Amino acid sequence: MKYGFLSVIPPLLTIIIALVSRNVFVALLIGILLASLILSPGIFAGLNTAFYSVVGTFSSKGNTIVIMSLLLIGAMLYLIERSGGIEGFVDIMVRKKSIIHSKKAAAFFTWLLGIVIFTSGSLSCMVTGSIARPLNDSMKLSHEKAAFLVHTTSTPWCVLLPLSGWLGAMTGYLTSGGVPEDQAITVLMQSIPLNFYCIIAVVFAFVSCFASVDFGPMKKAELRAETTGELDDPASRANDAGMDAAAVAETARPRIINMIVPIVVMIVTILAVLIVTGKGNPTKGAGMQSLLWGSVLSVTSIAVMCLVEKVFTLQQLTSEILKGMCGMFGIALILCLAFTMGPLVKKLGTGAYLSSVFMQFLTPALLPMLTFIIAMILSFATGTSMGTMAIMAVIALPMALQMGVSVPLTAGALFGGSIFGDHASPISDTTIMSCATSGCNIMDHIKTQMPYVLGFAAVSIVLYVVCGFVM
Repeated sequence: MKYGFLSVIPPLLTIIIALVSRNVFVALLIGILLASLILSPGIFAGLNTAFYSVVGTFSSKGNTIVIMSLLLIGAMLYLIERSGGIEGFVDIMVRKKSIIHSKKAAAFFTWLLGIVIFTSGSLSCMVTGSIARPLNDSMKLSHEKAAFLVHTTSTPWCVLLPLSGWLGAMTGYLTSGGVPEDQAITVLMQSIPLNFYCIIAVVFAFVSCFASVDFGPMKKAELRAETTGELDDPASRANDAGMDAAAVAETARPRIINMIVPIVVMIVTILAVLIVTGKGNPTKGAGMQSLLWGSVLSVTSIAVMCLVEKVFTLQQLTSEILKGMCGMFGIALILCLAFTMGPLVKKLGTGAYLSSVFMQFLTPALLPMLTFIIAMILSFATGTSMGTMAIMAVIALPMALQMGVSVPLTAGALFGGSIFGDHASPISDTTIMSCATSGCNIMDHIKTQMPYVLGFAAVSIVLYVVCGFVM
């Protein structure tokens, strides 16, 4: 806590600037510069720290793989569109076979796909958004609603069904907080039904697919899409860093196989790599490695198909791949800055400082509620759920053990509160990736989703207060 209140200023200003200016790129740049200046006083020292912090982002294999995969998926989607794959897929699913024949069906398909892909929040956002977008667009589901469904079935669902790397991470956080190793799995399982925020979010997303429960900005977005056909807010189009739909090449014709093959290649490759690296157990496999291989082979498959079908020459294909990557470059750059911001905030000790301030108002029965609120604030300010879990586990869990407060209830509160920021913050990686693959402007996603996530949080707070006194 060397920097005290100064540690709060960079993430706080980043979020405020993003909300006011609706420009996440500029907000992150300012936040990184402010954090660097605090860590290294002086203009030149601060700038040097900022520059090398960005460079240091690529020292993490995970960060580099996510950014590379995002660019490759951009290329894959572009080639699918240009080769007639999207048109052919929509033609079969909507016009000829009527498998997806309504907006509700498209929304449910998106929700269900997110539920099926539970091993990684990042993977879920990329795959679900990419596959579901053409159907959602054809059924006039607003990009704001699509982004909400993609995002809500990513990390909120991963922690409710932690049969992946989340299992090891979450049990590790529990043991770091003082829970005996032989009891960690049991406590984790007991905490899942007490993770009120994530349960409410996933259930509400499901209900919203069929019932007219949308309200506030989301309802306006859905009404706009239905009445005008505008899937995005026209006022936000100029700031949209996502990909626009590409015209089908003159030499191509609609072929559903041009969409099915690369998507199947990606999913099968991801599963195969997970099984191999997990030594037969996909839940213990290397998620980042599987994402990279899946992205590379999916682009390769559609590229080969374009050459075989004579949609493009080799020279044209190279140009088309680069165009597809360029469509995702803005999102990749924002993601890079978000990855840079995280370690800087950690060095400032923002989490420890805020925790020490809020824990002064503690009584045993209110510990779960206060844990949830602090985790919410930390995760929203930092944009990271894992980092918040790591901080809160070593603070809240020992207190729960000492005070005789339910450890599963406290654990559920810290896991749910940590996911809140991942779900609601404009600087969260899953926020950025949900918008990239669903085609939604980042700030439009935040604006339309915020009333929902605040509502989920409010109900959760009430439940933690009640359970804190009862359990």
